[in-house]
Amino acid sequence: MLDQFLAGFAMAMRLDTFVLMGAGLFGGMLVGALPGFTTLMAMAILLPISFFLDPIVGIPFLLGVYKGGIFGGSIPAILVSMPGTGAAVATSRDGYALTKQGKSRKALDMALFSSVFGDTASDIFTIFMIFPIAYLVMQFGPPELFAVLLLSLVIIAATSGSSPVKSLIMMAVGLWLSFIGTDPLGGVERFTFGLFDLKSGIPLLPMLIGVFAIPEIAAVVIRNEKVQQLAALMGERLTRKEFKASFRTICRSTVIGTGIGIIPGLGQVVAAMMGYSAAKNASDQPETFGEGNLEGVAAAEAANNAVNGPTMVPLLTLGIPGDNVTAILLGAFVAQGLRPGPQLFEEQGATVFAILIAMVFANLMFLAIGYLSIPFFSRLVRIKTSVLVPVVIMFAFAGAYVFRSDTFDLLMLVAFGVFGLIAKAGKFDVMPMVMGFILGPPMEYAFGQTIAMGNGTTLAFLFDERLAALGILTATPVIGFLLWRRMRSVPSE
Repeated sequence: MLDQFLAGFAMAMRLDTFVLMGAGLFGGMLVGALPGFTTLMAMAILLPISFFLDPIVGIPFLLGVYKGGIFGGSIPAILVSMPGTGAAVATSRDGYALTKQGKSRKALDMALFSSVFGDTASDIFTIFMIFPIAYLVMQFGPPELFAVLLLSLVIIAATSGSSPVKSLIMMAVGLWLSFIGTDPLGGVERFTFGLFDLKSGIPLLPMLIGVFAIPEIAAVVIRNEKVQQLAALMGERLTRKEFKASFRTICRSTVIGTGIGIIPGLGQVVAAMMGYSAAKNASDQPETFGEGNLEGVAAAEAANNAVNGPTMVPLLTLGIPGDNVTAILLGAFVAQGLRPGPQLFEEQGATVFAILIAMVFANLMFLAIGYLSIPFFSRLVRIKTSVLVPVVIMFAFAGAYVFRSDTFDLLMLVAFGVFGLIAKAGKFDVMPMVMGFILGPPMEYAFGQTIAMGNGTTLAFLFDERLAALGILTATPVIGFLLWRRMRSVPSE
């Protein structure tokens, strides 16, 4: 493992990697700082750029967009109480109150330093933990892999969206979509309806851009939000004493965010809220939270950025994305020929280390770029959406087309864009559908291998394997309880 680490370190030390990471960080902050635009939209639109780059350059570029976008969402949250991302909702509680007190610069500095600390600490944790976990996963056979993927899908359905029933329906749709094309085991065409373009299955990139970016763009147009009060960047910079006073809170939120990042289906929003609540409960003056407390900004930002690194653990070891953004990252890995899973570490261990090491260096660039460009990003809230939306739409269609240069992909983009709009109108979360589409093929293949190992007659072999049986027997009641509790908490529609 040490040899792979050293080889990965050497691979990561490329000038073009650092240049593209810097561009990704700046682009992510730029989009996150625009009210109404999200990190998810930025990732979906910029995803095709990574396809034309070396994996050691393209993946870090997207990771830069990811990291920069999460922090960028805190800028409008603090200045005008309009969170650029869902993860910045908790930040706006104290951030905007500080702005009204003339301390917006302190709030933005605290958000930046807390974000960098939480992100860096969680990335280092990821580097140390990912290979031991990968080694454990390498011991999995087809039964264990099938059990893990199946249970992951059910857990995601149980924790996503507002209704478990709707989430399960969307997951079933995603699994059905993954079956379209040619059977990987039997070589038989399925659900192609005689269309030659569907023989190879539904293209992933148009789906991702369609269901994620198009509804976001439509939401920006429909809301047509205007900044009612633009608070200029005001006040002095954050002092060392003020940062030190919040350091315990930052460490606590980093631990919370790191733990949440490992669990698929939770993500930054949950981490930010839990970090904020934990800081408020531990404070000697909880009544000051929401009234302009720097610890509130620190708690939310450290927690939501600490999620970034650990989400790579289930993504790389099992191919299970933790949220919508990492689902897009998975698409980038697959397009680069790096299929996440146990085999990735056997075949491309040095490449994995190079990407993880680049994540750590990205945080140092994150600190420098953020610190110098905060005044610039704070002015972006003035830009009208009527100017930005046509540009974003152009990038969406261009990105869907350039990867395969196939007009069929544009039709798929429009179709999934309409599907995403309908799903959003009906309050159906598309996350389970995308997870079902991505995890469906490897789960089907593992299932077929399991059946073959059991002589094609029974699934008893699945329960003969101790790890698979243990996973199913221990997780089933937990999942059942989650579903029962969620369904009780959701009012009938």
